[in-house]
Amino acid sequence: MMDIRRNISLKSFNTLRLSASADAFAEFHSVGELLALYGWAASHKLPIKVIGGGSNVLLTSDVNALVLRSAMRTVSVLRETAEHRIVSVDAGVNWHEWVCKSIDFGSGLENLAFIPGTVGAAPVQNIGAYGVEVSDCLEAVVGFCLSTAQLRMFSADECRFAYRDSVFKQELRGDFIILRVLFRLRKQFSPVLSYGPVAQWAEGREVTPQALIDEIVSIRSSKLPDPDTVPNAGSFFKNPVVCEEVAADLRLRYPDIPEYPQSDGSVKLAAGWLIERSGWKGRWSGNAGMHKDQALVLVTNGKAEYDDLQRLVGQVQKDVKCEFGIQLEPEPQPF
Repeated sequence: MMDIRRNISLKSFNTLRLSASADAFAEFHSVGELLALYGWAASHKLPIKVIGGGSNVLLTSDVNALVLRSAMRTVSVLRETAEHRIVSVDAGVNWHEWVCKSIDFGSGLENLAFIPGTVGAAPVQNIGAYGVEVSDCLEAVVGFCLSTAQLRMFSADECRFAYRDSVFKQELRGDFIILRVLFRLRKQFSPVLSYGPVAQWAEGREVTPQALIDEIVSIRSSKLPDPDTVPNAGSFFKNPVVCEEVAADLRLRYPDIPEYPQSDGSVKLAAGWLIERSGWKGRWSGNAGMHKDQALVLVTNGKAEYDDLQRLVGQVQKDVKCEFGIQLEPEPQPF
């Protein structure tokens, strides 16, 4: 049975606590319910938008649409090989809860612990942290295409994953509702310990999947504010990737600049370092600012509107561009 609420505030559905309302809102617990809601939206001439945990969206204004959220939360093993288990996880499952549960089936996701949001949102952004991206452990994505009204499965290759990018964020943006994600988990635990603080922690100790998750949670907790107490969307800007020539020039000017060489010869820079060196760590502009402990995190006082964010983002981008010649790109997407 459909439970459609009209003219609902979305402030509690986004972690930046931006004010906006939706013409209609509903959760679906099955594909059948989704299809019924799809028909209802068509009969009321309303477009459909999907929201997950609300940690990677920017509510720009009131939403003239039926906003849907998945309440499907099943986890099941589909098949096994000698080295992997393929596990199907519904889109509505909380991401961190899934990472914690995933070690019962295999390994690979430990470094992605404590990232806010839902499983369905993870492939869109190709979320990543501490040397691991979700695409490293992804087998396929299953969803519903709004324009064709058909179910479709995308293999990992068809998802066209890149740094904080995917086909769902580009060509299929706004036209595909992710219903479940199939993960390929290794039976043999092989931790990724390349990130500095993780490597230091792991030195001289026996690393287990649960211990690694606990350490990732500790690291993230020490750096990132809890969105339940300080409205934020986590890391707000992408870490820029530049060619070696640009990196070499910056290296000469700033010998202490953090840099991370990539396999294709490019160099990834730390956006938080660039923002901090541009004078924005702990600095506010109206109702929004950059966090006092982590300059990469944009925070609000709970009273911010989208215009407040636009002003702050523009000022930060301008100052970083002026100082370093680098154009920062936001991670969260307008809703």
